[in-house]
Amino acid sequence: MPVNSPIPAVEFIYKVCDSDVWQVARQAGTFIGAEIDLQDGYIHFSTARQLRDTLVRHFTGRDGLVLLKIEINQLDIVWEAARDGDLFPHLYDNLPLSSVVADYELKRSPSGDHIIPDDCLYQS
Repeated sequence: MPVNSPIPAVEFIYKVCDSDVWQVARQAGTFIGAEIDLQDGYIHFSTARQLRDTLVRHFTGRDGLVLLKIEINQLDIVWEAARDGDLFPHLYDNLPLSSVVADYELKRSPSGDHIIPDDCLYQS
């Protein structure tokens, strides 16, 4: 359900996907989404604050993942309530690659947790 306010004041949002999905997007010149995005009809993103929980809930134990850092100023992001009423950014369109400012291969720590790059942890 779309929410008009309060919309988080963030400059960047993040997308976790399989590296092969990202490679296909790069070759195609646009990101249409991962399987879950295609099923739901929109691309799921997280803010920096939501990223750790997203990784734990949906990607625990998985290798071969890429983290995309996305600048939102040119995107028509819809903020919708999801887990515990928290607002999550969604895009009901393809993601233009020009909005992706960085991509990171997600490594895992010895304990198995994904290691989020420092410049994604503290900047939204």
